[in-house]
Amino acid sequence: MHIVRAKPEDAAVLTEIAFAAKSHWGYPQEWIESWRDVLTMRPEFLKANEAWCALEDNQVLGFYVLTTESDGLHLDHLWIRPSAMGRGIGRDLFEHAVRQGKELRHIALRIEVDPNAEGFYQRMGARRVGTNTASVGETRRELPLLIYDL
Repeated sequence: MHIVRAKPEDAAVLTEIAFAAKSHWGYPQEWIESWRDVLTMRPEFLKANEAWCALEDNQVLGFYVLTTESDGLHLDHLWIRPSAMGRGIGRDLFEHAVRQGKELRHIALRIEVDPNAEGFYQRMGARRVGTNTASVGETRRELPLLIYDL
């Protein structure tokens, strides 16, 4: 497995992985549909940000995207193909993202996470600094806000 820069033409496969990974948590299909815009990777978005893929035998197993916002560097996406989960690919991608953040001279990495992923990021060393409230239909969700000091 190696990590390479994502290309705009990778948008379709990255979108497929994001949808598959989000669906892996058993969310209702109407919720998944409501997240379509967020889970869709667009070529211009990949080109404008730090987007990286984990490849093995020319197959994309996962990816991440870093964005620079007014309050600093954000890990906007980190998704692993469900069939590749549990192999350490998420850890490898996160560690790569941390190195990229340091190279970009940021002091912290901000992450708004799905509640199912909070434990992973805490094991990586991130700490909770708050929550954001989001609604999906009639359901209110608390999304952990984490920070990882670079």
